[in-house]
Amino acid sequence: MKKLLFGVSINKMYIILVALVSLFIIGSYFSFAMFTVTKEKSNAISIVTGNLTYKLEVDGKETNTLTVPYNSVKDFTITLSNPNNRIARFNFYYVGELATYTKIGYIMTNESNILPDEKGINLEKTGTIGSSNTYIVRVINNSENDVTFTLGVRVGLDYNDLTLPSNGHLIEEITYKGEVENVILDDISKDSLYDDGTDTFITGRYPNNYIWYSGKLWRAVSVNNEEKTVKLVTEWDISAIYYDDNSSAFKGSFIETWLNDTSVDGFLGNLRDYESFIVVNSEWNATMDNRKLGNITRPNRTTIVTDAVGLLNMYEYQSSFLGTDYSNGYLNNGVEWWTLTPYDNSVIRYIDLSGNDSTINVSDQNVSSGIRPVINLKNDIKIVNGNGTISNPYRLDGDNDTNLSGTYLKDRYSGEYIQFGTGENNLYRIVSHEDKIGTKITSAKVLKTNDTSIFVSFGNNSTFTSTEGIGIFLNGEYLNNYLTDMDKRMINDSTLWYLGTIQGSVSYRLTKYTTETSNVLITNTTKAKVGLLRFGELMAGQFDRNINNHDYSLLTPWSDDLIKIISFDANAGHTFSTKSFAVKTALNLKGNVIITGGTGLKDDPFILSMN
Repeated sequence: MKKLLFGVSINKMYIILVALVSLFIIGSYFSFAMFTVTKEKSNAISIVTGNLTYKLEVDGKETNTLTVPYNSVKDFTITLSNPNNRIARFNFYYVGELATYTKIGYIMTNESNILPDEKGINLEKTGTIGSSNTYIVRVINNSENDVTFTLGVRVGLDYNDLTLPSNGHLIEEITYKGEVENVILDDISKDSLYDDGTDTFITGRYPNNYIWYSGKLWRAVSVNNEEKTVKLVTEWDISAIYYDDNSSAFKGSFIETWLNDTSVDGFLGNLRDYESFIVVNSEWNATMDNRKLGNITRPNRTTIVTDAVGLLNMYEYQSSFLGTDYSNGYLNNGVEWWTLTPYDNSVIRYIDLSGNDSTINVSDQNVSSGIRPVINLKNDIKIVNGNGTISNPYRLDGDNDTNLSGTYLKDRYSGEYIQFGTGENNLYRIVSHEDKIGTKITSAKVLKTNDTSIFVSFGNNSTFTSTEGIGIFLNGEYLNNYLTDMDKRMINDSTLWYLGTIQGSVSYRLTKYTTETSNVLITNTTKAKVGLLRFGELMAGQFDRNINNHDYSLLTPWSDDLIKIISFDANAGHTFSTKSFAVKTALNLKGNVIITGGTGLKDDPFILSMN
C-alpha cells in the first residue's frame, strides 16, 4: 500500500520536487544570460536584452568610438549610466589589440570614478545617486596614422560576476605622479621601448617624453635598469662652441669645461639646485668608435669620464631609432650637435641636419657645432604635473613653482620665458644673471615685422658700438618701435659688453677673460643699453627650427672685419661684418623687476612689472 503525504503519494512528490529544482536551475541560467548584454558595434548605443539597458556617452555624445589624430594625445570624458529601474552590474573595456605606438589609459582625477574590474561594478537604479560613473580616458597616439578605439560595455544582474569577451581588454590607469622613471615607462607604449639589459631606451618619432626642468625643455632618453636614474638631453641646442683645439677626448676639452662650468658663464652653474636634481658623479662612456650607424653596439668601458653633465654617445643616439632608419628618431631636431664619441684621436662625431652621423676635425677653425647638454636625474625625483607632451611637459617636484607673483626676476633661471616687447616680438628668455644685479634676457626668436624677419648689417668693422651699424639699430629703432614704455624703464641704461676675439679653435672663455683658466676680465669692452649675445653664451643656439631658420649675428669678433654668427643649422661660424643677418637682441633688466603672473613656460611666460 502506497504511503500518502498530505494526500499525495511519495513517488509523485519526489517527481514534483525534482522538476521544481530543475526548473530553478534552468531559470537561473537563462536569467543571467537574458540580463547580460554586450555593446561593441559602432553606433549601437542602447541595446536591450530582457529588462536591462545602459547608456554610454563620450564627451556628451552617445557613441562608443575614440578617434585621435597621429602624433597627438587626447583626453575623453566618458559617462556610463544605468537607465534601469534596478541596480545593475557593468564592466567597461576596449575592443581589439593596440595599434603600434599607441596606448590607452585611465586618468584619475578628483571628478572621475575608479574603473570597474573584469567582474564589474554596480550602479544604482536610474534617478538616484550613483546611477552613473564618469571616467577620463587618455589615448596616446605616437604613430604616423590616425587611430580609433572601440569601447565595449557588459551589463548583468547586480549579484552575478561579469566576464570580458575574448577580444576585450580592461583600461588600466596611467599614473602621472611618482618617481620619474616609473611615470616615464608607464606612459610610453611598449613598442616605443628598447631594453638592452642595462638601460631601457625610449624610441620612436613621437614619444611623449618631454620634461621641463630649470627653464629648459628636455627629452627623456633612457632609464638605467639598476640605478633607476633617467637620462635627459635638451630638446634644442643651448649654445655652440669648439669641441677642443687638438684632441677628440672629452676629458679636458673645451666642451667638457663649458658643460660643467659652475660660474655664470657655463651650463652647470645656471641649472637650478643641480645637486638636488642630478647625479653629479655620472659616468660618461666616451670610448672611441668608428663603426657606422646600424653596426654600433654598446661600447666597451674603455674611456669613462666622471662629470655632472655630458653628451650623448653614438650608441645612445642610435638606440632612439625606429629600426635602422635614423631619420625617424625623436632626437633629430633639424640642427647639428656634438656627440660624446670620438672617431679617432683628432676627429669627433656629430649629428647633422638630417640626423645622419658626420665627423669633424676638432681643430677645424670653421665649425663650432651646437651643444645639447645631457644630465642624469636622480632616482628619487618625482613628477608632480604634466603629461609628457610638448605643450604640457612633465614637471618635477621642486621645479614646479606656482603663484610667483611678487618674486624678483633676478631669482629665476636661465631659459625661462618672459613677456617683453610688442606684437610678434613679445617673447624673450632669461640668459643669466651676469651682472649679479639684474637679469640678462634675449629675444626668443629673431626679430620680425609683419611676420618677415629683419636683416641688419653688423657694421664696417667687427667692433660693436651703439653708434654704428647694428648698434644704431638696437639702441635706436629697436628701443623706439619694438618695446613699450614700461619695457624701456626696466632696462639697465648702461650694460658692459665684452668683446673678446675668438680666432681659431679656442676656448669660449676668451670672449670675456684674458686666458682660458683665469677670471681676469678683458679690457676690450663697450657700454650700451642693448647689445647681442656673445660666442658660447647660454641661449646662443638654435631653438625651434619652425620659427628660427636664419643666421643671426653674435657680438664676438673673429678679426677686424669678420664676426661670429650662429647659422641656421646651429653652427657658430664667421663671416664679413658688412653682411646683413637676422637679429636676436640681448639686454639687462634692472634688479627691481618683479613677476606678476605666468609660470615661465613658453605658453605661459612671466608677466613683469617694477617694484
